Amino acid sequence: MRVLVTGAAGFIGSQVADLLVAEGHEVVCLDALLPQAHGGGLPEWSRRHDPVVGDVRDPALLDRLLSGVDAVCHQAAMVGHGLDPSDAPAYASHNDFGTAVLLAAMHRAGVSRLVLASSMVVYGEGCYECARHGAVRPAARRPVDLAAGRYDPTCPHCAGPLTSALVGEDAPLEPRSTYAASKLAQEHLAAAWARQTGGGVWALRYHNVYGPRMPRDTPYAGVASIFRSALADGQPPRLYEDGRQRRDFVHVTDVARANLRALTAPAPDGLVPVNVCSGEPHTVGDLAAALASAMNGPSPVVVGGARVADVRHVVADPRRARELLGYTAEVGFVDGVTAFATDPLREPATLAG
Repeated sequence: MRVLVTGAAGFIGSQVADLLVAEGHEVVCLDALLPQAHGGGLPEWSRRHDPVVGDVRDPALLDRLLSGVDAVCHQAAMVGHGLDPSDAPAYASHNDFGTAVLLAAMHRAGVSRLVLASSMVVYGEGCYECARHGAVRPAARRPVDLAAGRYDPTCPHCAGPLTSALVGEDAPLEPRSTYAASKLAQEHLAAAWARQTGGGVWALRYHNVYGPRMPRDTPYAGVASIFRSALADGQPPRLYEDGRQRRDFVHVTDVARANLRALTAPAPDGLVPVNVCSGEPHTVGDLAAALASAMNGPSPVVVGGARVADVRHVVADPRRARELLGYTAEVGFVDGVTAFATDPLREPATLAG
């Protein structure tokens, strides 16, 4: 199979490209080398695939690269929690306009298979259950509660406590940040393209991905990278809220395997979203403590407060990935985090560009 991998020099895209080649597939690699993720330019591990440095928003370039391609693995995106609403034009341009240009080029080239890198951020808060009212969508967390250290959302009907449950792919979608909105827009664009062309899309909703090649020293990086950078400087990881936010931390090599499964599975009818997770939920505090232990660094400190647009608990249901793609994670939390303490990371990124 000949696969165009966008974002192929990135944290996840480079792992996908490596795995595809190892499995005997041919890759065409494209990356814009956005400074938010590529402060040191093209890394050594990506040069082996002779990537094209270019922009997914360039239709002429895409027309050339899509020649003879069987499928597209679309990893290119501006990622992360961002800084503030001034990021919105960049997210919309790179993530949504870029996806639209790619889909149009795929239509011109007659390419009908797409694996889209989506994200768990499209869910907003995860799933919750109330002892009195069953499954509910939680009330919005109020600033006054966050300031008082009351971090868990409450029932919108009785204001009672809620229990976090597994979030499945059919859960209501409620993006809380600009990045999250841009990822959901990518799914909508891809779904419309599939309906119009008869194409098939696996939308892989990545949960909290960590592992080698993460960017570091940037607010766009993942929490694992931020914790590791602090520990490398001799500082304790700083935990917002109380550190008990529940997440699913999934190793990047497992994410790459999920992409391979999606590319080689029968194409779905239209767009089908799939959680890509470990199935082994942990708190953010668990991650910080495990990494501090692996690095012989200072213990995490709870600083309280809450990031704007952040959510409390998002814990994934892994069943659909197992049933439709035959995917289950292989890297356990302790082994993955221990290895991450010394994994190679990207050079410090910049905020310009």
